[in-house]
Amino acid sequence: MRHAATRLSPFRPPVDLSDLPNFAHAPGRPRCSVFVGRVSTKDNQNPATSIPRQVLYASACLEEGEEFAAYFWDVESGMLPPELRGLRPHKMYDALEVPVPRTGGLQDLVERSEQLGVTHALAERSDRLARAMLTSLTVEHELERLGVQVIYANEPTGGTESGRLRTRRYGQVEAEIYRTTLMEMSMGGQVQHAINGWNHGYPPYPYVAVLDESAPRQEGGRFGPARPKKKLAPHSDPRRFDAAREMHRLRREEYLKTPDIVAALASEPDRYPIDKQWTVNLVNGLIANPKLTGYQVYNRKAARTGRAGESRLNPLSEWIWSPRVTHEPVISVDEWKAAQQVTAGLKAGAAEYVSLQRLRAAVGRLGLTVTPVRSGSTHTVYLVGEQQVVLPNPIPDALIRQIVDDARAAS
Repeated sequence: MRHAATRLSPFRPPVDLSDLPNFAHAPGRPRCSVFVGRVSTKDNQNPATSIPRQVLYASACLEEGEEFAAYFWDVESGMLPPELRGLRPHKMYDALEVPVPRTGGLQDLVERSEQLGVTHALAERSDRLARAMLTSLTVEHELERLGVQVIYANEPTGGTESGRLRTRRYGQVEAEIYRTTLMEMSMGGQVQHAINGWNHGYPPYPYVAVLDESAPRQEGGRFGPARPKKKLAPHSDPRRFDAAREMHRLRREEYLKTPDIVAALASEPDRYPIDKQWTVNLVNGLIANPKLTGYQVYNRKAARTGRAGESRLNPLSEWIWSPRVTHEPVISVDEWKAAQQVTAGLKAGAAEYVSLQRLRAAVGRLGLTVTPVRSGSTHTVYLVGEQQVVLPNPIPDALIRQIVDDARAAS
């Protein structure tokens, strides 16, 4: 089908002017059309059938006798920006056995269109670029800046530019509304999933995930049976509970940094077993994991769609906690909170914070409190019980022992 821009003007001159020197326009770039496509996932949609169908619809916008010069398509969420797409290994795409060659993804199109001499990018509809309107507009703008016209097969041909633009913008708005609705429904379902005590992701070190026989089951659906609901249960090896409690105690009471906790656990493999070895990341993750309190917690991390291991922490205020304990706790909520406070203090200023907390813990066993009065760059005045003392920053362990001995003798 020939694009509307190639049609002859109805306002031609009354006589043939084709023999005049300036009649013919300077030849432009030779037309070079490429296909752009996307399918959300390889599990809930079949790329081997969806991508060829998109090619079929997009090919209606080709000139007579023209073929696609290249094929750019992704198996990615439409919520991802272009720079985060197409990062999966080639072997994943090869394993899908899609009967359409793949030159690259959307980001490759943006980066290579000028080099390849692309003049037209043809897609089934706008949400094949992205479901987020800003992303699709940004890609369209960048391609148009490079001289590439973006054409969607579901848009009308001929007529006015304003009519075509209205259709395009309506479609992009609908795609974004659909995206937002989908996210709302998905989030609502995940919240209910956590409230009911069902686990998300891999079970933490002290637990295993077991099938919840009392949970309702969806036997069949468009994409087959739903995943079974699972709850956390203690691991068959009770030493794992002991190891998790000990690492929290070392952080909460001894104010140890993570490498020191790793060394302490690794020094007693019979008491604190681990499949491979204790690592800083494993210990940090367990100390920060609120599931060890017995509550089910969701939305702690914002994982990038389809990218395992790449995530950021959400603010604690956005976490979703089950209204009640759903599995056997390793530690109490108060103990977990205290460990997070110590962790924050260690990050803020390790040496000074640790020495002060050790002093507070030592004199606290005698029923005394420690209150900072004023501080300088090297020393701080504290009120220990009713006695005022000047101590260096940080406080040496020997000095802490001396203060405790003096306080014990005074009592």
